[in-house]
Amino acid sequence: MYIKHKQGLEKEKKRKMIFLDIDGTLVSAMAAPSTLAAKAVQSARANGHRVFLCTGRNMPIIGRDILDVGFDGVIASAGSHIEADNKVLFDSILPEDIIQECLSIFHKQGMYCRIETSEGIYTDPQMEELLKAAKPDQANSELIRMQREIEAGIPIQPYAAYPGNGAYKICFTSRDLKSIEKTKEYLGNRFVYAVHPYADSTSCFNGEIIPKGIDKGRGMELVCQYYGASMQDTIAFGDSMNDYEMMKAAGFSVAMGNACKEIKHMADSICEDVRKDGIYYEFQRLGISENNQLINVETEHKF
Repeated sequence: MYIKHKQGLEKEKKRKMIFLDIDGTLVSAMAAPSTLAAKAVQSARANGHRVFLCTGRNMPIIGRDILDVGFDGVIASAGSHIEADNKVLFDSILPEDIIQECLSIFHKQGMYCRIETSEGIYTDPQMEELLKAAKPDQANSELIRMQREIEAGIPIQPYAAYPGNGAYKICFTSRDLKSIEKTKEYLGNRFVYAVHPYADSTSCFNGEIIPKGIDKGRGMELVCQYYGASMQDTIAFGDSMNDYEMMKAAGFSVAMGNACKEIKHMADSICEDVRKDGIYYEFQRLGISENNQLINVETEHKF
């Protein structure tokens, strides 16, 4: 297997702003960060770099096992909530009338939804049944995570318990792609759709909608503005389609070995699979952990 690098990093010792997706990137399917992944993050910070989580998860479901690794901040809910230095830098909640409009459109197409709020997660009961029966593409870390949440008993409440105070994000599942495309006629001018990879034999298609102007890439820009850092000094690690804007915005982008093909195609580098500690080995190659030097990356690495 080859690890490709389309461009190099400068040899100068310069502080980098590193942004890590969680599911399929830092951790595999609701697992805790591996010892090597945690070591890579801690070593990079000790070397003077700043490391941030940049995730589609909302804050209540980012576990202590992840946060206790130690990060400089969090971009949560795909850019809708941002924290750094124990401060909230940005917080954008979809108003309730928009939530209800979206739910109505999705439900009319026979789709099921999951609402992610600051209080927790609320879901249509039919969505859970569809998720349980789904056979996801192995590059679909979002669907796999939702399945693992059900198996692990993560407290996800039924839609009937939703307090109706707005939400950060709406996720959806559908039995066919046509239904998803139909909803874009009503929502596509206001929302960006991230439809995740699916197997040819799947009976469950999943994705999420994010308001235009809010995404992981924009979240990175706001964090860099706060610290007075340049976007050229950012490095982003991701694996799925909700990482697209983050990878596009970064000065240097790294796709995991398990990433979907679209993310691999756009990335500057492809590292090992999350299950083979890709972050740890790529941090070493880029010189941001342990040896305290930024190195010039060769065209290819083989392992």
